[in-house]
Amino acid sequence: MKKIGVLSDTHGFLHPRVSDFFKDCDLIIHAGDIGSVETAEKLTALKPLKAVYGNIDGGKLRLMFKEYEFFKIEKVNILLKHITGYAKKYNSETVKLINNFKPDILITGHSHILKILFDDKNNLLYINPGAAGKYGFHKEITMVKFTVNGKEIKDLEVYSTKR
Repeated sequence: MKKIGVLSDTHGFLHPRVSDFFKDCDLIIHAGDIGSVETAEKLTALKPLKAVYGNIDGGKLRLMFKEYEFFKIEKVNILLKHITGYAKKYNSETVKLINNFKPDILITGHSHILKILFDDKNNLLYINPGAAGKYGFHKEITMVKFTVNGKEIKDLEVYSTKR
């Protein structure tokens, strides 16, 4: 059993509650727009980090992270990409990745809008944790965590606070 923490769009800022919310997690997943190498290093100091770069991430972060990642946690296949389009209305690149990898979970960012839903067309759980940073139009800082036990995804929890 693994506890997974998910955030996105930190834009170089780590909310003081990040470490507390993710304290029981085995892994942190960042869905892009990290914002700075220092932010990535702070997250890595908390827990192992799986991340992709986002559209605002510059050269160093693009050398550290890829545009997308596909990996497995226990028996759950996860596709991680910053810009995917909206759930069930993915951009063409994301459609190709979904068709190639057949993920159980698609984790994305970019919109700054918390959205979690089951995509029955592609048989996957769509997770956009919203934005955990203080820059952008969003009014709340949001993060997500969940548990993977074998093939089961459970105990999804959302952290939300005013910016």
